[in-house]
Order: sequence, then structure tokens, then C-alpha cells
Amino acid sequence: MKEQKSNPMARIWEIAKPEHGKLLLSVVLAILGVVSGIVPFASAAKVISGIIAGNKEWSYYLIYVAAAFAGFVFKSLFYAMGLSVSHKATFSLLGEIRKQIFAKLPRMPLGTIIDTSSGKLKQIIVDEVERMERPVAHMIPELTSNIIGAIAVWIYMMVVDWRMGLICLISIPVGLAFFCFIAATYSADYKKSVEITQDMNASIVEYIHGIEVIKAYSQSKSSYQKFKDKVLANASFFCYWMKKTEVYQAICYTVAPCTLLTVLPIGWWMYISGSISADVFMTSIMLSMCIVGPILTAVQFTDSSAKVSTTVATVDKLLAGEEQEHSETPVTFATHNIEFCDVNYSYHEDEEVLHHVNLKIPEKSFTALVGPSGSGKSTIAKLVGGFWDVKDGSVKMDGKDLKSIPLEQLYNQVAYVSQDNWLFDDTVMNNIRMGNTSASDEKVREVAKASGCDDFITALPEGYETKVGSGGTRLSGGERQRIAIARAMLKDAPVVILDEATAYIDPENEAVIQRALTKLMKDKTVIIIAHRLSTVTNANQIVLINKGTVECSGTHDELLAKSELYNAMWKAHISEGGAA
Repeated sequence: MKEQKSNPMARIWEIAKPEHGKLLLSVVLAILGVVSGIVPFASAAKVISGIIAGNKEWSYYLIYVAAAFAGFVFKSLFYAMGLSVSHKATFSLLGEIRKQIFAKLPRMPLGTIIDTSSGKLKQIIVDEVERMERPVAHMIPELTSNIIGAIAVWIYMMVVDWRMGLICLISIPVGLAFFCFIAATYSADYKKSVEITQDMNASIVEYIHGIEVIKAYSQSKSSYQKFKDKVLANASFFCYWMKKTEVYQAICYTVAPCTLLTVLPIGWWMYISGSISADVFMTSIMLSMCIVGPILTAVQFTDSSAKVSTTVATVDKLLAGEEQEHSETPVTFATHNIEFCDVNYSYHEDEEVLHHVNLKIPEKSFTALVGPSGSGKSTIAKLVGGFWDVKDGSVKMDGKDLKSIPLEQLYNQVAYVSQDNWLFDDTVMNNIRMGNTSASDEKVREVAKASGCDDFITALPEGYETKVGSGGTRLSGGERQRIAIARAMLKDAPVVILDEATAYIDPENEAVIQRALTKLMKDKTVIIIAHRLSTVTNANQIVLINKGTVECSGTHDELLAKSELYNAMWKAHISEGGAA
């Protein structure tokens, strides 16, 4: 989706390009429906005129009664057919937009996704896209057909008698003038309503996800108050908005339809004075009533039109977001040596977290990244994994800049295991199979045994077919971690990144996980972010990261000899019993 155009309807039409044929057909059908709906009114005028003229021929009345019935039937048929076609086109379009969003998210930098709350993403993907249904499925065919229908009726009235055509218009602009007071600020108010709803949704998601911490620390009252305030703020805004617009809306809907307020008295005066015939008078009355319905329907779509600007802009902003720019041409790897060349990196423009990082990680070596919290260790590891792209400097694998490697191929080179791995609300079997979706059940079980998972999995109520719950909530932390390691083993990637994978595991689980990790790391290029220094003393190289830069590197003994910071970290570690 391209940058939003100033005309929201033009943008909607651009978005709906794949379905233009169906939408044009729906407009034609809707116009035929509106025109058919005029026939009963015109027929009624002829019938009344005939009665006034004293016509007693049954055939005269039967023709117009039949025409009125046919007009009603065709109106219903054309309306139903038009909406059916437009809805098929619309739901196909909405599905395609959602597919584009889901295809877009993996191509966006992880930092962008992290900075966007899950509540806001849900709001965009579900609610904002859904709001496009009414503008596309209804507004394009119905607004167009009703405007054309109202104009057609008015032209017909002008042909019948131009004076009556002008008289019937007097109430319409007066009523619509009041709607202008609503329309003047509607777009801004709607934008605010979207923002405040997104804020509320984010608060709801945060409250639900944090309920365990809230209960554990007796923060129910304060946390609920925050959640309550967001909900009340949302309700208060909508109450304010409705109060602000309801008077003008009521006046508009009361005055605009009252064409008879002018047509009846002025038309009667013209009739008794001989300026118009009874036939013209009755036809004008009926046709003036035909104008009201289409105009009011069109006015109702002003609401949708005002929303389109904000809705489309929200979806456009996501689809036009920054992507990771990688080559589409696959490459071949002779080695999996990794190199950082003078890398500077910022999550945000004004906050640089890595400064002139130069680092070499040989193939099939064991490299540990250590340093104070917030020093940039995880950022370095995630840059290797392709979670972000660097703009200043370069990260290379086998001498190739990561940007020259297609993203999917790069992801296939790296297995990433963190301290907080996400499990999907699916079976244990399928969660492990995420590492290689083509793996057989036997291969999954083989990997599970190698990673120390098989014993606890087979003890679950349904074994490998047990659902783990959203995020793996039905399993313990150690069990979730072992499944994550099994998933990484099944992937069998040549580069393995362990981001403090055993940081918060109990000793019993840690022993099992360490054995699993040893198997996972065999013949791989391994990068470990170390929480406990005693677990990486045998690393080929330990890289000390401090304040976003590489302070020094070497073996454990070399760093003890040359780095005061590493020395202090080691002493603090062993004083806590870490070397035991």
C-alpha cells in the first residue's frame, strides 16, 4: 500500500484495485435498484392523478399498479445482488490486506515490532481492517447509486416543472448545513477515538499478561485502577463525542427530509392559481419524496467517509513501515565465520547502543559475550541472527554482508534460544516441529530424547499431543526451555545463539539442559550470552562488552590478567557461589 492520498475515497478505490470489476458491477446494480425504487412513487402519482381526473378505466390503473410492483421487486433484487457482489469483493480485499500485514511483519525490524504493543497490532489487524468493510462494501456502491439516483429524480422533476424542482430543494441544504458542524471536526474526533481505543486495548492486554505478577505482588488495586482509568477514559470520550454531535444530527435528519414543507403549500398555491396541473402537482409531491431517501442514505455515509482517512492511514502506516532490505538471490556458504566491522547501531535515531564494534567469531568456535546488564550483548547476538539490519558498518557471515543474504536463508543459518522462549498454543509435537516443519514424528521424538524432553513429555496427559497453552503456560519454565532447545536441535542450523538460556533455571533442570546444549552445540558456531561466568570459562574466546563497545577479548585466563572489569565480575560471581 502506498502513501495515503488526500482523498480518502480515492485511496479506498486504489486499495480495492484487484476488485474494481466486481465493485463497478455492484455500483451498476445499486443504481438500477435506486431507479427501480422510483417507479412505485411515479406510478402512485399517475394513479392519484387518474383518480382526480375521474378516469374509470381499470386497465389504466392496472398498468401503473403492475409497474409499481415490478419496481419494488426489481429494487429488492438489484439491491441484494449489488450488496452480494460488493461484499464478496470486499471480504476478498480485507483478507488480502491482512495477508499483506502478516507477510509484512516478519520483514520489519524486530525493534519496530517490540515498540508496538500487541494490543495495538490487534487493533490494526482485526478492528481497523474490519472498519474498511462498510466504506468498500456499502459506501462505494450505495453512496454512488444514491447520489446518482437523487440527481436523476431531481432532473426528472426539473423536466416536469423546473419551478417545483427548485422548490423541493429548499429544505435539503438547510438541513445539511447543520451536518457541516459535525463534519468539520469529525475526522479529528474519529482519529482521537482510534488512538484512545488502541490505548485501552494495550492496557487490557498488559493487564491480562501481567496478572500473575499483579497477584504475586498484591498490586491488584493499583493495576486494576490503571486498567479502569483507561476504560473510563475511552467511555468518557465517546460520551463527549455523542453529546457534541447529537443535536446537530437530530436537526439535520429532521429538516433535510422535509421537502413537503415547501412542495405542498407552494405547489397547492400554484395548482389553484392554474400555474400547474393536478398531474404535475401530484408527480412533484411523489418525486420530492423520492429525493429524500437517497440523500439521507448518502448523508449517513459521511460518517464512514470521515473514518476512512484515519482507518486507511493506520493500515498504510503499518504496511509502509521500514523493512529489512536483503538480496533475493540465494548465496552459498563455504564457512560460517562471523565478523562485525565497525558497527554502530541505534534502536532509535537518538539512542545509539553499539559504538564501533569490531569482532571476529571463527566457524565452529565457542564465543561467549559477557558484560554488565544493558551493555549491548543481546543486541550483538540479535544482529547476527538478522533480527535487525545495521546502517553504519557491516555484519558478515562467510565474508558476505548479511544484507546480501536473503532473510529466509539467513534465518535458516541461525538457531536462537533465549531465556524466554515462546511456545504456541499447540501440541508439544508441533511446537518442537516449528524448528523444521517437514520433520517426521519419529524425527521429532528422536530430537526430544536427545534434548532430555522425552521423559517429561511422555508423562503428560496426552504425551506429544498435549496442548501446552498460550505461551506454554501448562508447562514449567524448565520444560519450556527444553522444548525450545529441542526445537533448535531439530532446526540443525550451523550457527547457534544462546541468549542466557539457563539464566533462571533451577539446578536440576540446568543439568539436563546443559547436557542438551552440549549436543546442540556440537560442530556449530556457537555464541553464548553468559549470565554466569563459570559456564563459559572453557570458551574459545570471551568478549567483554561494556557500554556498547568491545572492551577486550580473549580466554578466561587472559581476561583475568588484563581486564579490571572482568576481574571484578569474576570475583562477584564466585563470591555468590557461582564457581561451585
